[in-house]
Amino acid sequence: MSDTSKTVKSAAGDVKTDGVVEDQTTVAPADDPTAAPVAVVDPRLLVREEGLKGYVTEFKRKIKGGELGSLPVVLGLIIIWVIFQSKNDRFLSADNLSDVSYFMSATGMLAIGLVFVLLLGEIDLSVGSVSGLASTLFAVFVVEHGMNGWLALILAIVTGLGIGALHGWFFAKIGVPAFVVTLAGFLGWNGLMLWLLGSTGTINIPSDDGPVHILGQSSFFMDQAIVGAYLLAGLGVVLSLVGNFGEQRRRKAAGVPFRPTGEILVRVGLLAVASFVAAAVLNNAQGVSNALVVFLAALVIVDFVLRRTTYGRKVFAVGGGIEAARRAGINVPMIRITVFAISGGFAAIGGMFFAGQTASATLNAGGGNTLMLAIAAAVIGGTSLFGGRGSVWSALLGMLVIQSITTGLNLLNMNTSIQYMITGGVLLGAVVIDSVSRRSQKAAGRG
Repeated sequence: MSDTSKTVKSAAGDVKTDGVVEDQTTVAPADDPTAAPVAVVDPRLLVREEGLKGYVTEFKRKIKGGELGSLPVVLGLIIIWVIFQSKNDRFLSADNLSDVSYFMSATGMLAIGLVFVLLLGEIDLSVGSVSGLASTLFAVFVVEHGMNGWLALILAIVTGLGIGALHGWFFAKIGVPAFVVTLAGFLGWNGLMLWLLGSTGTINIPSDDGPVHILGQSSFFMDQAIVGAYLLAGLGVVLSLVGNFGEQRRRKAAGVPFRPTGEILVRVGLLAVASFVAAAVLNNAQGVSNALVVFLAALVIVDFVLRRTTYGRKVFAVGGGIEAARRAGINVPMIRITVFAISGGFAAIGGMFFAGQTASATLNAGGGNTLMLAIAAAVIGGTSLFGGRGSVWSALLGMLVIQSITTGLNLLNMNTSIQYMITGGVLLGAVVIDSVSRRSQKAAGRG
């Protein structure tokens, strides 16, 4: 039997020999120019033809090549839950998990915006101050000027977008480093917030049916919270099913590799189990909070923007290499400005979440460790500090880790200082894993 009957070379340089996919970057020499060309086979097709064995082989190849994905943070989250549950059996109770889902949403909104900035390989140090300023502006508009709550909400978010765009303009057009621009914003906007709050340092927001009440003090489903939890879980499963089959149909029509129906059903089935289990757990407490619903909706929308739109692909392209993006015709300054605007907008939305939780705007809004926790959430969740790699779902995973640590230590009556040290250690571990992963990918010819 000839060698060509045992070996098939893919476009990515992978070689499959006797059922094993191995990394290889060299190209076989064309000894005979008159010979018929060898068919190019996508390695994903070979994997799926082998069934379960092929997926296991592909998984091993990815781990060897440093393509860890969300695996480290998921394993870390499981370890954290096991440890805290062994120390206090109330940790995995419905009430405690409901608190985790509620309190992670505000900082999680800041982390969503930071994912965009981190994808460019930059940093935004102003999000905490912008969130505090947004909540203060909302309180001033509503309490001191009698403005309609929804109009005040829109103006606060637009202000956050404008502040972010201003930071992006200084960075993209003037050339001031993002670190310096946003550090100045961190100080300046915090000062403006303190000036607006005045000597009292607090503005109490009326607890009515406005946006603050909806975000922090009530449920969309009210007395139907139990029905609502399962309705949301079912909606998520249906949307996933429609999205996966829609992608399969488009890829079939384009003649490119696609996920087989069996794989889609397994993926959606796992999502269904996780969704309905989460709904059942939350139903044993207060149901699904509005804050969590809005947070999850934002994750779905932003994930679609990043993965399914031209704009999202441009963000990844700029983060992967500025010069290459320019040569491809991408307006790099525009991408930078809009990314910082998005970060400022989500910071403002997060500020409204904080205002909803306390029904007030205070000196502590957006202060303390809010900024550090938002950055840590995005990085711990898997978004690379080096740019060009990450997912908006890292905001969810990272916040689950951080809020689980916070809640677990509170149950154990541990000092806040312990929380900071543990969170710092987890953050360092995430960055180390990211660095090692990138080095492994480069060694495997995939970096």
